[in-house]
Amino acid sequence: MADDNAPPFAKVAMGVFKIIDAPVTLFREKFVIPNQEKSTHKWYHRRFRRVPSFDECDVDDPICMYEAEEQYRRDKLVDNQILKILRQRKIECLAWEGPDASRKCKKVSEDYETSATNWFIKYGDIGASATGIDAYMKQKHRLIWERRKAAREEA
Repeated sequence: MADDNAPPFAKVAMGVFKIIDAPVTLFREKFVIPNQEKSTHKWYHRRFRRVPSFDECDVDDPICMYEAEEQYRRDKLVDNQILKILRQRKIECLAWEGPDASRKCKKVSEDYETSATNWFIKYGDIGASATGIDAYMKQKHRLIWERRKAAREEA
């Protein structure tokens, strides 16, 4: 065996390692791995079903309006986190690449700018305490403005 030629200190160190490692390995092999194999479904986060939006709800249906409002809040939180991640990637790329950042970080910067523009189109200028109805009205007014602008350009 290769252990027979090892120095005495290495033999003692290996013995201590085996004493500490044996119960941990036994616990992992007897309990952790069999329990992991039973449950193959991974739970990362809760998935909510999509509910009708404000334009699909009846005016006198408070439950539908409440669900649409909650979905709006969840969507806004997700969009905020996506924007935060993209911003952090851009900052890290600019810091990492240094002088070549304008060339090497072009794709990351474009992704961030596009997402920030889309976020602003949807949530910008309506305030932090805005509701889903406010965002829906902003979208409606924007669509009306775009149609009027297109009609003026055609004439």
